[in-house]
Order: sequence, then C-alpha cells, then structure tokens
Amino acid sequence: MRTRDVMRTPVVKVSPDATLTETAQRMRECTVGCVVVASGETIQGVVTDRDLTVRGLAAEASATTPVSDVMTAPAITVRADDDVDEAYHTMRRAGVRRLPVVEGRRLTGLVALDDLLLDVSRRIGELLEPLSWCALGEPPGPPHSTDDTDAHSRAPGL
Repeated sequence: MRTRDVMRTPVVKVSPDATLTETAQRMRECTVGCVVVASGETIQGVVTDRDLTVRGLAAEASATTPVSDVMTAPAITVRADDDVDEAYHTMRRAGVRRLPVVEGRRLTGLVALDDLLLDVSRRIGELLEPLSWCALGEPPGPPHSTDDTDAHSRAPGL
C-alpha cells in the first residue's frame, strides 16, 4: 500500500505571513489540528494547534505574530508513492504525528497518525479473518442452516 492510499486531501494551507489568529481561525473553519505553511507550492513548515498554544499563547506571542515564528521547519515529508511503512518509520524517527505528502515538490496530501491507525486496524482485520474461520468452523457471512429449510427464506414468525 502506498502513502497516497491513506493520505487526506485537500490539505489546509496558510502563508508564512498569516497571523496566529488567522491560522487558528482557518483551523477552526476547516476543523483540522494542523496546517501546512506554504509559499505558493513550496512547503515552509507545519503548524499544529499545539504549536499555536505552546509556542504562541504560552510564549506570550501576540495575535498578530506571523505563523512562521511558531511553525516547525523544515517540514518532514513523505512521497505519495512511498510504501506506507515509510510513513510509519518517518513519524517514529521524527517524533511527529502528521506528515505532508509530496509528489516531486508539489504538496498532494497529509498523512496523520490517525490515518495510519486505521490502516493498522484494517491489517489486523485481514490477519484475523482466517483465524476466525478456524475458530468458528465456517467462513464469515450469514448463518448457515443445518436443516433442509433455508432459514433466510422463511417468512418472519413461521
């Protein structure tokens, strides 16, 4: 599976000169906890709601402080055609929970820890399916009748 298969689109972006207030408002409007700071198609960094709180509010930055003052830069990215395992390893090595996804230099998506957890859940389900067949003694699906009458074709109450 490729990173493009689990990434989210579209990516919410702000310019490096956007203020902390403008950035927070954009996050609220789009219901996201992370935005990519970009100048045109060039990624400058990433800012999260935590960055706004810890590096902005707690550091007593003003509401008009540019977001570039609190963003994490340079942004750590993964390629859209990377195997999804590369996103796992990159997050772990860098200690981040969100990664911009690029094709060449162009921003194409964002992969978050939540996206990878959904992938893990899907993989576990695929691994457990054969085990459930063994434990249940039958393949998954609707119950199978043991007599000559198909239980699914009978009218209710009969």
